[in-house]
Amino acid sequence: MRGYAMYDFTRGLTLAFVAGLAGLGLWGAAEIGITTNGRFWLAMAVLAVAGLLLAFAPHVGTWTKGLRLRTSPTTFIAAFLPVAVCVGWILLANQPGDGWEKGQIDSWSSSIGIDGIVHSLGVWSGVLAFGLGVMLALSLDGVPEPVPTDAGVADEPVASERRWTARRRREDTVPAADTAEADTRVEEPATRR
Repeated sequence: MRGYAMYDFTRGLTLAFVAGLAGLGLWGAAEIGITTNGRFWLAMAVLAVAGLLLAFAPHVGTWTKGLRLRTSPTTFIAAFLPVAVCVGWILLANQPGDGWEKGQIDSWSSSIGIDGIVHSLGVWSGVLAFGLGVMLALSLDGVPEPVPTDAGVADEPVASERRWTARRRREDTVPAADTAEADTRVEEPATRR
């Protein structure tokens, strides 16, 4: 366990630093306020960036672990986009005054019978914006570096494929004398008959 002491320490410092930045973002959003339409959207953007930073923190240093950061298109489409639509809908419906498309969103919410929940969740606009930033960071993933194939095109192998590729490379580098001996051993019993 002693081998992880420095890693744990630097990881802890990184997370504490990022948590401090996220807290600074929360304070900044509170200072901006939500009294006007412009201030509302600026505060929501600051909160979303704070959530993004906090959820992105574990990915800092992925390259030191032999990983690369990748956006998962499927996760982005299946998880982030629906959340972005819902959060965007709620934020548009709850922006102060007569903001951009507020009347249209209110009308649509009323038509489909969700206006009560949309305005109830609007109390938590800052939390929703923060969560949207978290969801964006969660659509990123640290994956192993791809192993180049024979054609020079990089694929993304799973762990078992990486082991198989390494084993095949070792077998391909067996000296010719060893393979010749193996061939004569196979042929030797056939000549005795």
